[in-house]
Amino acid sequence: MKFAIFGTGGVGGYFGGRLAQAGQDVTFIARGAHLAAIQASGLSVDSINGDFTIHPASVTDSPQTIGAVDVVVLAVKAWQLSDAIEHIQPLLGADTIILPLLNGMEHMDSLMAKFGREHLIGGLCRISVFIAAPGHIKHVGVPPYIAFGELDNSKSQRIESLYKIFTSLQGVTVEAPADITAAMWEKFIFISGTSGIGALTRQPVGDYRSNPESRAMLIAAMNETAAVARERGANISATFVDETIQRIDNLPPQMLASMQKDMMEGRPSELNEQTGAVIRMGKAVSVPTPAHEKIYAELLPLEQKARRK
Repeated sequence: MKFAIFGTGGVGGYFGGRLAQAGQDVTFIARGAHLAAIQASGLSVDSINGDFTIHPASVTDSPQTIGAVDVVVLAVKAWQLSDAIEHIQPLLGADTIILPLLNGMEHMDSLMAKFGREHLIGGLCRISVFIAAPGHIKHVGVPPYIAFGELDNSKSQRIESLYKIFTSLQGVTVEAPADITAAMWEKFIFISGTSGIGALTRQPVGDYRSNPESRAMLIAAMNETAAVARERGANISATFVDETIQRIDNLPPQMLASMQKDMMEGRPSELNEQTGAVIRMGKAVSVPTPAHEKIYAELLPLEQKARRK
């Protein structure tokens, strides 16, 4: 299959790198110093599952030069979605699949409105990975996991084909869930809660899960997002938040969420696309979200400062 990795950050760089390592036809889309470094020396990935380098690597900053591909792996930051949507079109042929690996849920509405179900499938991933330097991706934790499926939960040849390719990748766990929309919401419940509380407290998970006040706010935030998901028709079990808290209690104590890390380092973050999205979606279905509103109000000045730089 021919892949375009739209957004060669940590997630796109890692999974795109593994696809290229396995012999797939992969073109990375990158910009600036990252682009220049990959052109000169290839894409280097340091991983807890084994280091590797893709060199030479096919990379460009112009999707128009690639032409139609079989799969667009969309791995930009959620706040970069609008710009990405404007530049995806040249990559689309009649049967092209868009596999989104963004944090959040609102991006699915935007992608569906623009490209329709004939191109869009559901997707999510779990991994702790980032750009360590131009051309250099660092995977530091969380066993790589990727899941995808048709939005109507039907079995299809294109999902089966993708599944075969991804299961061939070194060290990657792959799943085609029975209900991809529920799986995406479950990730969003987890990530919006831990991102918001982590950014608010500026503490790693081991500290805020142990503090009674911040733990209570984390539970409240996740319950709010779960309620929004259910009102939007997602099949989220009554025990999901309790089970997720148990999972959080077993995470490495120094773990930081990616949105939290961005905010703590003064970079633009996904505050609007995570915390803000829960608030917007809650209002649309008449679900109160006071925990998220408090988090958003406290963090918004930091986000505005980062975006003025």
